[in-house]
Amino acid sequence: MLARQRQARILDEVRRAGGVRVSELTVLLGVSDMTVRRDLDQLSAEGAIQKVHGGAVLGSHVTEEPGLEVTPTSAQPAKQAIAAQAARMITPGAAVALSAGATTSLMGRHLASIPGLTVVTNSTAVADAVCSSDADKQTVILTGGIRTPRGALVGPVADATIGSLHFGQLFLGVHGMDPVAGYTTPDLAEAGTNRALMDRAQVVIMLADSSKWQTVGLAGFGPLSAADILITDDGLPDEARAVLQGAVGELVIVPALAEGCRS
Repeated sequence: MLARQRQARILDEVRRAGGVRVSELTVLLGVSDMTVRRDLDQLSAEGAIQKVHGGAVLGSHVTEEPGLEVTPTSAQPAKQAIAAQAARMITPGAAVALSAGATTSLMGRHLASIPGLTVVTNSTAVADAVCSSDADKQTVILTGGIRTPRGALVGPVADATIGSLHFGQLFLGVHGMDPVAGYTTPDLAEAGTNRALMDRAQVVIMLADSSKWQTVGLAGFGPLSAADILITDDGLPDEARAVLQGAVGELVIVPALAEGCRS
């Protein structure tokens, strides 16, 4: 097992149990105490975990689930720019899917002016945004399901609906993206529904502003390489750009809009 594979397994165990002991990891991974400690040092340096005596717990940047209303104001210009760029990738008459999230909700407003769309979404906020004007131009399919605090419709009802559909492009908002953890969300059921959406899309387009870099939620739904296209903003650090350019199919970086601007 490669170092990154071991570290991903360790991170999974920490998330699952809330903490792990070095002695437990040596048995689980079949490696030496020294190897486990090196892996913990690496994960600690990246902020994914916090080392404690004899083991590790979740790091300080591993976050809980926010509602849409707590999106930082400072991130709004970047989200607006990403949403506008994503909407420009859609052609009239296409069948597309949008996940729940602040950026996808902003994107929905742009779709209101694109005629002939069929939009699949597991978010009532996205559906409302798409239908904000000229509603007769689009068909909106809501998946149904259990609503999370983030406004996502998830669970077996949502997954079953998604599993019966096919769409060209999926625009997927992420809570966090990290070299080890990949794309994550704080909600286990939402992670499952995100994977269901990814399974039915021809092209997976991740939408993640630069503040999402090295943020890790509870549940992962794919490695960085799961994105055919990743759209982010120019606040992304140079080292993050290098990692993402080597991992995703195509990295699209847009300049963040000034406050109050709209595309």
